[in-house]
Amino acid sequence: MMDGQWIDERIEANRERLKAWMAEKRAEVPIPIYGSVDVRDAGWKVAAVDANHFPAGFNNVPDEDRPRLAELLREHVERTASSVTWVHLYPESHTRNPGYVENLRTLVDLLVRAGYLTTVGSPELNDISQVRGLSGHLDLVNVQATNDGGLVVNGRKPDLVLLNNDLTTGLPNELQTGEIMPPTQMGWHRRRKSEHQRALDPYVQEAAALLDLDPWYLQTEWFVSEDKCLEKETCRTILAAEVDAFLDGLRERYAALGIDQEPVAFVKNDRGTYGLGIMTVRSGSELLELSNRKMKRLMYAKGGADVENFLVQEGVPTSMTTGSGVAEPVVYLVDGEAASWFYRANEKKGAMDNLNSPSSSFLSAADVGPEAVHLARGRHALVAELSMLAMGAERLANARRT
Repeated sequence: MMDGQWIDERIEANRERLKAWMAEKRAEVPIPIYGSVDVRDAGWKVAAVDANHFPAGFNNVPDEDRPRLAELLREHVERTASSVTWVHLYPESHTRNPGYVENLRTLVDLLVRAGYLTTVGSPELNDISQVRGLSGHLDLVNVQATNDGGLVVNGRKPDLVLLNNDLTTGLPNELQTGEIMPPTQMGWHRRRKSEHQRALDPYVQEAAALLDLDPWYLQTEWFVSEDKCLEKETCRTILAAEVDAFLDGLRERYAALGIDQEPVAFVKNDRGTYGLGIMTVRSGSELLELSNRKMKRLMYAKGGADVENFLVQEGVPTSMTTGSGVAEPVVYLVDGEAASWFYRANEKKGAMDNLNSPSSSFLSAADVGPEAVHLARGRHALVAELSMLAMGAERLANARRT
């Protein structure tokens, strides 16, 4: 079985060509103001396995990365919006979660560093004036919806609304108009994970051609199983057969490449986040034998939305291990650039498991070891930045459908 050093060597040998190619591609699509990407690195394959348009873990980025993150925020706003001095941060409603509040506190710090007056709040939170994070409190302001579908803060309209709410439950009245980043059409009320995979494919193929390697080494295999109602045995039977065929194909590919790995499929709710609606399976029979509890969890979407389509994705084991268990990189990007990263570790999970669970912890590159920084700036940054290009392409595709 090969390791990933040869991928890094090709990236380094072609770094200037990659840089020019990336600049050309970024000019063709609206690059997101920010995003985060979960990366899996098996050594023999590295891939972006989940991409979030509304990242909620800025509190986990290292302090030394904050100046660059703030600089990139300002560059993006100045390039894409006009005359912005005041940014209003529109949050999720789960303000009882001190970790999420700390994420908001960090975003406020980044925006203030970038030179913007910053406020935080939403109409849903008007009864709360202050919330507590892990290291201090956060003041909230009164927000009202306007008749034209916008919002005002204490009677005044902010120059820009920075959305940190994934809109799973739908688009509220106050976010119908105005300068909003990221655009509301990228919320989970409309977006699908499979759309991102579809948009990502051509970018991976182009980058792989530039590096003279098979794109298979830079992305997961995947397919979408549509219109499935798992309460019905017929639906479960069809999905199980599809998963078995998918696993058989992976098994053949691994054998041809000399990869000593039993394939695994991640069955994911095609919309939603927070690691909900995800199941790891090694055989389609596991879907036929689901308990009611596991079936309800698989069908669970954040906000309680119904699940009809499933993204079935090749499971990539992580080769990263730490004193806190197996780990995976989480890359934070602003204006398309991989500008910060940390590592999600989980001592209760294995190398092939979904690590995004309550038992996870977060580590810096220094905690993981010197090789982490090298990988972060190499193949981990590459697949994450390709994911941001795909988000831009998703946005264009969504806009054409409206």
